[in-house]
Amino acid sequence: MADTGLTGRVAVVTGAAGGIGRAIVAALCAEGVLVAAADLDEQAVRGMAADDACGGRVLGVRMDITDTSSVRAALAQAEAELGPVHILVNNAGIDKVEPFVESTEDTWRRIVEVNLLGTVICTRAVLDGMLGRGSGRIICIASDAGKVGSSGEVVYSGTKGGIIAFVKALARETARASVTVNCVCPGPTDTALLDQVAEYSQKMYDAIVRAVPLRRIGQPSDIAPAVVFLASDAAGYITGQALSISGGLTMS
Repeated sequence: MADTGLTGRVAVVTGAAGGIGRAIVAALCAEGVLVAAADLDEQAVRGMAADDACGGRVLGVRMDITDTSSVRAALAQAEAELGPVHILVNNAGIDKVEPFVESTEDTWRRIVEVNLLGTVICTRAVLDGMLGRGSGRIICIASDAGKVGSSGEVVYSGTKGGIIAFVKALARETARASVTVNCVCPGPTDTALLDQVAEYSQKMYDAIVRAVPLRRIGQPSDIAPAVVFLASDAAGYITGQALSISGGLTMS
């Protein structure tokens, strides 16, 4: 296996208790990365830290990505126990699947606050250190919904499109400091969010499965290797990109 150059580096993964987050943490650990697994569910991420499969490479930290003080406190803990953060994976996100005309302003605000503003807050919190060291990897988990839109996920699609634009703009500002900024855009993936789609409309869920050229729903383990690649030395010349992982559902 080729050396990824990741051994001994420190990563922070937000939303680490969820399906994709857990897969990302496990994949990074397998490459020798020390990972701060951050989530509102502190008990869950502390359990991940105790998992023998992680080989003692995981630190579970509580983090509310919508609260700057909480983010900075969690990062301070991570750096004190693991070292300077080389990699940030903005994975945390929420949605509520429903027609836009039936959604409420409280729901809109919460989705924007978590998905878009939370990504901005976490990114800003690690950026000074990365710029000062002249290296870093920022990887945001967006969605193909942010590229093409998704019925029943109007505001969610807007936030994911915002993340893609944020990544492209920030990548231009940080390139001279050798800090790369990219995003991974999953298509339909077997997570709690996709369960919401099935609950909302089994017909819609079945149509999604039929529309995927590879004829299956993605798994969190399909997403994690792309994150590892973008974090690795092999991706040092890649920045400002939005990589779709959708079984061919979207091709761009």
